[in-house]
Amino acid sequence: MTNTPYKYLTRVDTPDDLRQLAISELTEYCAELRKYMIECCAVNPGHLGSSLGAVELTVALHYVYDTPNDRIVWDVGHQAYAHKIITSRRDAFRTNRTRGGISGFPRMEESPYDSFGAGHSSVSISAAFGIAKALERQGRSEHVVAVIGDGAMTGGLAFEGLNNAGASPKTDILVVLNDNEMSIDKPAGALDRYLVRMSTSRWYNTLKRSLWRILAVVPPVHNLIRKTGNAIKQGLLQNSNLFESLNFRYFGPVDGHNIKELINTLQGLKSIEGPKLLHIKSIKGKGYAPAEREPATWHAPGRFDVTTGERIKSESAAARYQDVFGETLLDLARADERIVGITPAMPSGCSLNIMMREMPERCFDVGIAEGHAVTFSAGLAAGGERPFCNIYSSFMQRAYDNVIHDIALQKLPVVLCLDRSGIVGEDGATHHGAFDMAYFACVPNIVVAAPRNEWMLRQMMYTASRASHPSVIRYPRGTGVGVTWRNTPFEALEEGRGEMLREGRDVAVIAVGTMANVAMEVAERLSRDGAREVAVCDLRYIKPLDEELILEVGRRYKRVITIEDGILRGGVGEAVSALMARHGVHPEIVTLGIDDRFVEHGKPQELYADCGYDSNALQKAILGR
Repeated sequence: MTNTPYKYLTRVDTPDDLRQLAISELTEYCAELRKYMIECCAVNPGHLGSSLGAVELTVALHYVYDTPNDRIVWDVGHQAYAHKIITSRRDAFRTNRTRGGISGFPRMEESPYDSFGAGHSSVSISAAFGIAKALERQGRSEHVVAVIGDGAMTGGLAFEGLNNAGASPKTDILVVLNDNEMSIDKPAGALDRYLVRMSTSRWYNTLKRSLWRILAVVPPVHNLIRKTGNAIKQGLLQNSNLFESLNFRYFGPVDGHNIKELINTLQGLKSIEGPKLLHIKSIKGKGYAPAEREPATWHAPGRFDVTTGERIKSESAAARYQDVFGETLLDLARADERIVGITPAMPSGCSLNIMMREMPERCFDVGIAEGHAVTFSAGLAAGGERPFCNIYSSFMQRAYDNVIHDIALQKLPVVLCLDRSGIVGEDGATHHGAFDMAYFACVPNIVVAAPRNEWMLRQMMYTASRASHPSVIRYPRGTGVGVTWRNTPFEALEEGRGEMLREGRDVAVIAVGTMANVAMEVAERLSRDGAREVAVCDLRYIKPLDEELILEVGRRYKRVITIEDGILRGGVGEAVSALMARHGVHPEIVTLGIDDRFVEHGKPQELYADCGYDSNALQKAILGR
């Protein structure tokens, strides 16, 4: 625990302990929860802003519901830090997102209080409805709550869940919409404007509270109240209530930071059968002034000074790959008016905001909707534009069919930029971009590129902007190697052509993307030590492969090592081995990458070592140890 004295925090190890506190004591307990989260996240970074905004909601849920018998399903998990602290992980929270510590997201195997794992958005309603239906079929009476927020209601899966659950009028499910008017960045789209209208209609809210008080006293008039409520909403808001049109009883909005009101409301809702939605209004970053002022920055701020709010930045002078993307896209857009940018709710995360500041009319934030982002990009390309659609590698998994059916099959010139490819670090298994090389290499008509440094990312973007086919460019999280790239002239690369970076006589390494830098480092070190003379080949393009170069390497060297920042099954190493075998070339081949497993959370260098493809592992493979 921290050295800071706490009156209530240390008394609560479980929700049962929480329920021993009087309601009058909960406000101070919430303040202590916030203080503890801030202290922990200052030295051990995490997703702070969302969890600060959900403290009262979390406390109220565990106070009212009999968890873990009653189930709470968290959407994404960015909001769930208070939940983890309350549910027997208070001390373990100091290990949050570190190797061997607890996950930054809910995980079923970590705690019985984590009813469903959540690292990607918009899953909570579908999962909660499935759990509720299972309990209903088993004749059980436990309650099920889905907590959705941070813009996740814009995801198509959330609407699919609402639509399906609304068709089961007797299934007990409560959806809590934690509306903080933010996702990671400011949300976009019609739903956000709709929620703002609902939450700011003074007459509607006054009448809604009056109707709710009557409902609590006289249940038989429920149907009349519901009809009256719908008429009021239609008159005041010029349209019917979206959620009640899907057969969800709508309640709210409620102040998400009024603990007493939240508890009273949740207790009242427990007695009402069927699908219900509670709309609460909260403030992202609540209780910490810097986070309230800049909620996007403080979504995941990194390390910081608690007292001053000053963020402790990395000392690296190299540019982040995401900024290379953002600045290069702006340069390309200045020269080609057809170029547009698309992101699913991540303009600052992928640095599309760089282009947005100068050309807002040519940038599209479509909300948390990866499938729509891809098909929308396909439509833009079909209409004559040149779209660059930037989606994190692990999130692109959610739009795989859209890529195949809407882009690849129709050979549309969309450039898909996969940020956070490979190992990403502390976010863990739900966020590692381990699979993109394997799942895109098998799709016809697509060219897949992997730059080893900042300059090459810039040139690959330029090359893709001139292509008449779909392109994928994968690059990692974090900073580059520090090569000169900004304002360098554009050069078209030959797609499918690799590069021999270093000649050698003893063994050859075929590397993909930034792994070429690791290979060069090891090769130079072994050469200086007189241990081995290692040839290093940078494939540059995963699809099409440079077959001529690969076969030449296979014929010249008796031992070939492939290294890639991705899954081995279906990956580049297997493709290289298969190519050589087809042509009767049979060197000894060692493949390094991610085995057939999900990789846990931790610092990237720890995880590279754990997976067996860091510099030490490569050196051992070269030396045959």
